[in-house]
Amino acid sequence: MHGSTVRVDVGMRKFPRNFSPHTQKGAAAIEFALVLVIFFAVFYGLVSYSLPLLLMQSFNNATAEAVRQSVAISPSTASYQTVVPAQARLALSNQLAWIPPAFAFNVASDADVVFDGKLLRVRIRYPKSKLTQVLPVLTLPGIGDVPNLPTYLTAEASLKLAP
Repeated sequence: MHGSTVRVDVGMRKFPRNFSPHTQKGAAAIEFALVLVIFFAVFYGLVSYSLPLLLMQSFNNATAEAVRQSVAISPSTASYQTVVPAQARLALSNQLAWIPPAFAFNVASDADVVFDGKLLRVRIRYPKSKLTQVLPVLTLPGIGDVPNLPTYLTAEASLKLAP
């Protein structure tokens, strides 16, 4: 085997001379467009689902705090039956004061406080229609609405008071 040479180029394909980076000018634009669509879809999904989740967390916290503050009222207080629901509504208003006016949240219409002397129930029912005025719903073929939300965002807290 001394003196023999091995040919490396046997069976190798040669690329045509017209294949060069200069002839691929439009490929970068197409790749960018495809990546941009995927990036936008992920970003829109994050934003469109984070806002309803933030509202739900705030609603849950507000209803629990309204019940907590109402329980602190002494049963010997004059007009106890009206003071407890009023305190719950006030607590809801204070807890949810950060919500911008564009969301059209109103404690009088979106919250329900029921007190029968033994059971205090605080509930928020925020309609999806109010949220979609601020955050548009994007309908994707094959996927449906993004975000896909229930008709009402609902949070509730209740407490049975000792007789």
